Amino acid sequence: MQRLAEGVAASGIRVIRFEFPYMQRLRENGKRGAPDPPRILMQSFRDAIEKAGGSSALVIGGKSMGGRIASMVADDAGVLGVACLGYPFHPPGKPEKTRTKHLETMRTPTLILQGMRDSFGSPQDVRTYKLSPAVRVEWLEDGDHSFKPRARSGRTEADNIRAAIGIVTEFIASR
Repeated sequence: MQRLAEGVAASGIRVIRFEFPYMQRLRENGKRGAPDPPRILMQSFRDAIEKAGGSSALVIGGKSMGGRIASMVADDAGVLGVACLGYPFHPPGKPEKTRTKHLETMRTPTLILQGMRDSFGSPQDVRTYKLSPAVRVEWLEDGDHSFKPRARSGRTEADNIRAAIGIVTEFIASR
């Protein structure tokens, strides 16, 4: 996330980051705990939107669960768009337990960047989902959930991060 945020910011787009409470606790005491309940995560996003000056000129997003939570608050928050990086369409190995219901009715323009080998949602999985026309899914070649490709692919993680920066920057600029 840090490299992606820096890359988007280098293109002249203001980037604001924040931590969910459970991540802040991890940083402060070093103890990994379960994520906070969805209502707290969603409120954290709403608070960050307010602290940034409101939703009218914001594209929000996040990595994995952060992107999922961003997509869950976007329509009500009235943001310009959502960028989800490595969306957790389902838990690994459990494609029947989808996390896509709200994506069927999304009104906010949404970009989902996904590695082609992402265990949280492969092209084969995602092809079967009913997604709103507002949702655009882009695939990063041979990437896993963190966009890292296999060495034998001939690509590097840096290649996929650069590609992600370009796609996210274009998406934000089009809002």
